[in-house]
Amino acid sequence: MLIGLIVAALLFDFLNGFNDSSSLVATVIASRAMPPRRALTITAIAEFAGPFLFGVAVANTVGKGLIVSGAVTVPVVLAGVIAAIVWNRVTWFFAVPSSSSHALVGGLMGAAILSAGFGAVQLSGLIKILISLFISPPLGFAAGFLLMRLILHLAQSATPRVNDWFRQGQLLTSVGLALSHGANDSQKTMGIITLGLVASGQIESFHVPLWVVVVSAGAIALGTLFGGWRLIRTLGGRIYTIRPVHGFTAHIGATSVILGAALLGGPVSTTQVISSAIMGVGSAERLSKVRWDVAEDMLWTWGLTIPMTMLTGAGTLWAMQAMGF
Repeated sequence: MLIGLIVAALLFDFLNGFNDSSSLVATVIASRAMPPRRALTITAIAEFAGPFLFGVAVANTVGKGLIVSGAVTVPVVLAGVIAAIVWNRVTWFFAVPSSSSHALVGGLMGAAILSAGFGAVQLSGLIKILISLFISPPLGFAAGFLLMRLILHLAQSATPRVNDWFRQGQLLTSVGLALSHGANDSQKTMGIITLGLVASGQIESFHVPLWVVVVSAGAIALGTLFGGWRLIRTLGGRIYTIRPVHGFTAHIGATSVILGAALLGGPVSTTQVISSAIMGVGSAERLSKVRWDVAEDMLWTWGLTIPMTMLTGAGTLWAMQAMGF
């Protein structure tokens, strides 16, 4: 079952990269700053490097801060990961950006509560995680809005050729965004695998082995390389028509929030932060620029993620117990 957990965790990591590649490269592709394959390749390389540069604080939060140690078993962790995978596939089918972070938290909570009751959830750790998850999108929106206002002020007398500068600048900003994403999101898988190693007695205390860092970084980078094209179209064109200045500004705003959270050990949803930054950038020009019906669909999905994955996690564990696991 431990091997099954590791495989499921890496599949979750791969799908996380697959889904979130849309957030990372959508604006670059939509603004024609880079061709799709080149953008995905550069992003995947930076994704792999991120965890090695910025540590494993998020992995510690996910692995040690959410579920009390007495309630951590391999079946509980496996059920939580399966629930997150199922939810990610459902939202991908409908081409609605969703939070892999929310899905994982909800799945783990649902399975742990079914197994050991509500006392299985560490309240202090849950509050820290929820604050990170729910505060980061407004921060992304605000960062995008304020940066766009600043750039519009500074570039008000510039010629149209300034767009070439913004287009070229997205090469650097996309690398920075991918580094921050790899530093934050792959650590969730590291936390899950390490949690399984502790629960199965393979290691005595929670510390992330180097091989776990390597395979987790590799899985999310590989998922990014393949790219979630359905979601790229949603973020790259359905919210509003993306120009180079929008991509450049959204990248800087989102990177500052995601990287700051990674260094502080707060798991955030990259999809939510980047989507919010894109909406903030568009709103800075004019509110009517943003297609708010698309934003409303995203908000509904984000709000439903934790309750639905809690139910799915609990249901998955119940089915596993019924089959004798």
